Amino acid sequence: MTNRRERFLTSYSGTVTAALAFMLLSGASSSRRVSFDEISAQRINIAEPDGTLRMVISNHARLPGIIVRGKERSFARPQAGMLFYNDEGSENGGLIFGGHRNRKGEVVDSGGSLSFDKYNANQIVQLAGVDDREDRFAGLEVTDSPAAGRSHSRVWVGRREDGAATVALMDAAGKKRILMQVTADGTSSLSFLDANGKIIHQFLPSSAP
Repeated sequence: MTNRRERFLTSYSGTVTAALAFMLLSGASSSRRVSFDEISAQRINIAEPDGTLRMVISNHARLPGIIVRGKERSFARPQAGMLFYNDEGSENGGLIFGGHRNRKGEVVDSGGSLSFDKYNANQIVQLAGVDDREDRFAGLEVTDSPAAGRSHSRVWVGRREDGAATVALMDAAGKKRILMQVTADGTSSLSFLDANGKIIHQFLPSSAP
């Protein structure tokens, strides 16, 4: 890992030095357009003319914490990726990805996620796939995220850890009310549930020929 990082930093340092030298020698101003065939960097910030941050593309080491209205607070992220920010410089989604083996040889933090957040609240839609020692799932989730209060999942379409392919619809309190699924062994069902999670009606495949 150290050798890979050193090679990466060397490549990054050489590229930045060459770019700066080119701009200085050519008398480039901040508004000049410069084209490169390839750029290696640890982090790239995209900002508005007034400096408001709008997007960050970063490796793991330099991925920022949570930024709200330009102010950052520490938040550990085990991935690299791309983070999006709204007009006020607050994080409102991102594309993150990662995966490695720990000292025990176990796969950890493996997967990716593309998410978008509600203004001044948590995420409202997420496409994610995770497969490591702790979780194994993949799917699309739609969430209610009030500015104040607890977020609740409303729609899930995907594959659970037990191998079942499911479509789940929840009420405003996050209670599962309709579940359509096909389990890993091929058993299919459509279930209607009450607020306590009890099945009140269910459709199963007919056993008749």
